Amino acid sequence: MNTILQPQGWAQPRGYSNGIAARGTQVYVGGQIGWNAECRFESDDLVQQIYQALKNAIDVVREAGGGPEHVVRMTWYFKDKREYVARLKEIGAAYREVMGRNYPAMTAIQVADLVEDEAKVEIEVTAVIPD
Repeated sequence: MNTILQPQGWAQPRGYSNGIAARGTQVYVGGQIGWNAECRFESDDLVQQIYQALKNAIDVVREAGGGPEHVVRMTWYFKDKREYVARLKEIGAAYREVMGRNYPAMTAIQVADLVEDEAKVEIEVTAVIPD
C-alpha cells in the first residue's frame, strides 16, 4: 500500500517517517482543531485537543473511504512547544488511540497564535487511499 522511505544510514525516526511513497486517491484535510462537530471546545487540555483534532481529521478521511492507515503526511501547529515536549508520552498515547501504529511523514511547528483563541493545536492531514 504505502512504502516508508528511509535513506540508508539515517537514524530511525521515532513516531514519524522521513517520507512515504503512495499511490491512489489523494485526500487533503484542512487544519483541524480540538473542537467537536458543533464547533465547541470540550476541553482546554492540550492532549484532549490533540485527540479531538486527530479524530476530526480521520472523520474527514473516512468520508473519502479511508482510515488512519491511509494518512501519509501531517503538519502540526502548536502554540506552546514546551508543553508539547513535556507531554509527549500522553500525546503519544492519544495519537495511537486514533491513528494506531501508522507513522506518516510529519512536521511540528510552534506558531504565535491560531485563529480560534481556545485552540492549542491545529493539524493538517494528507491521505492516499489505494485505487
